[in-house]
Amino acid sequence: MENQTIITEFILLGLFRDPRLQVIFFFLFLMIFLVTLLGNSAIILMTRTECSLQNPMFFFLSHLAFVDICYSSIIVPKMLENIIGRQKTISKEGCIAQIVLVFQVAGTEVFILAAMAYDRYVAICEPLHYTTIMKKEICRYLVSGAWVMGFLYSLVNALPLLNLHFCKSNVIDNYMCELPSVLALSCIQTLTNYIVLLISVLVFGFSPFLLTLISYTYIISTILKIRSAEGRRKAFSTCSSHLIVVGLYYIAGFLRYMKPSSESLIYFDKVTSIQYSILTPMLNPIIYSLKNKDIQNALAKKFGKCKFLK
Repeated sequence: MENQTIITEFILLGLFRDPRLQVIFFFLFLMIFLVTLLGNSAIILMTRTECSLQNPMFFFLSHLAFVDICYSSIIVPKMLENIIGRQKTISKEGCIAQIVLVFQVAGTEVFILAAMAYDRYVAICEPLHYTTIMKKEICRYLVSGAWVMGFLYSLVNALPLLNLHFCKSNVIDNYMCELPSVLALSCIQTLTNYIVLLISVLVFGFSPFLLTLISYTYIISTILKIRSAEGRRKAFSTCSSHLIVVGLYYIAGFLRYMKPSSESLIYFDKVTSIQYSILTPMLNPIIYSLKNKDIQNALAKKFGKCKFLK
């Protein structure tokens, strides 16, 4: 029988193999990581301390910012370590843990985005009943449900991973551990894992997308019925930032996972992965700050106080 070596760690090749680019990419992604932490932390601080931001939309936004911090923290520190390190490795347990945690925060994020879409639907389509429908208890239940659904999404994909054994190549041509890349290295049958992945994506990924799509169908229909152009502009401005965030996240995710795997498109896969896992957590607070006047006013108020104190 052919000798087989049980694999206990994986080699992450990263984005590019040219060593001359390592320093540039290290500082670039370090800057992105710091901006992500600072931007999302500022959103959390503002939504918790400013009285003008004490409403359901900003309650959901603060939890989205926390999820984005978790998302970036799971991926970027290990990525930075591998960029400058000689041994660009990750242990088998660390790789599986990264996959599990990414499933957790990704599942939580899509359900929080769906809850935010529902909040905008109630605000625009049922404005007279907004305060009675979007109570604090309901908002807490929606966020708790998002975390529970993320946990279930992670759990159903994590359990089949425990039975895998790796004895082929230990090289992953990526900057992070992704489930399809790891399954390709298994030396036992992985059909069950792929079936579970497909079903879980349809249940935990497509269902919140469908809820978001239905909400915005009603929202756009209601906005188009508003007679005045100014009224339509104000109504659309309340949900435009959320719509941009949803579009960035889902488009990148669909481009990454809903196309056939191909070695010729490996760099395209890496770029789309960077978009939804690294860039989107950084862009979310920037988009909301630029598109939402309430956040702009709160930031101006904070900076005004700091300037006055100086």
